[in-house]
Amino acid sequence: MKKVWFISGCSTGFGRALSLELLAQGYQVVVTARKVADIADILAINEANTLGLALDVTVPEQVTTAVQAAIAHFGRIDVLVNNAGIGYFGAVEESEEAEVRRMFEINVFGLARLTQEVLPFMRKQRSGHILNVASIGGLRSFPGVGFYNATKYAVDGLSEALYKEVSPLGIKVTVICPSGFRTDWAGRSAKNTAISIADYATTAQKNMGDIRAISGNQAGDPVKAAKAMIQVTETENPPLRLLLGAAALKGARLKLEELRNDFETWADVSEGADFK
Repeated sequence: MKKVWFISGCSTGFGRALSLELLAQGYQVVVTARKVADIADILAINEANTLGLALDVTVPEQVTTAVQAAIAHFGRIDVLVNNAGIGYFGAVEESEEAEVRRMFEINVFGLARLTQEVLPFMRKQRSGHILNVASIGGLRSFPGVGFYNATKYAVDGLSEALYKEVSPLGIKVTVICPSGFRTDWAGRSAKNTAISIADYATTAQKNMGDIRAISGNQAGDPVKAAKAMIQVTETENPPLRLLLGAAALKGARLKLEELRNDFETWADVSEGADFK
């Protein structure tokens, strides 16, 4: 039997591309968005294989209701995709606390809440796969998106711990780490800070402008990313982290070099901090 997928944030980007690809391949899909009207075209493709639900991951009652409705309709959830997320542009000093907290509520706490709701069913099944959509920006940081990086580092850290907790229960966890893809992340989905400090013109502000400038022309293909995510769930031994995009692979390799250099250069000082 084809697996039942539950995906958050399906109105645009990876969520939309993944929903469409899954339906094309004959899977059953719980398609969610804050407004069901935004996913009506997806639901119309195959009404027998879809369940459309309103879901704002920052509203606990909606999270509980959506998961219960999915179980009632399909009887199980085999793959959970925590895809809902937003971006925010601003140097660390420029960033506005209210906007940062809103981003954390969606990217981290919303993801955690939905995971906690689904886990009891996966534990009962002794099977399941959780895909948490993070970013290469959750492994390597960039100027102008420091707090966004922080949310994705949080997703990575949470996912690694979760992997170690649930692997013995038959549940798999994979962190999806994309580089730039042609989604709406760098368009309307990410706000800019209202604060501008001239000293950050050549660092944070330049990178913010560069990211905005290539929106819609990134190298990453969302359809190919969707196919890769499906592939990883049909693999016996999936990776804990799946890099998507050549830039993601290059960036991760650079981060490994930076870490190795720091660790080895300061190894004597590190070891010298212990009692002897």
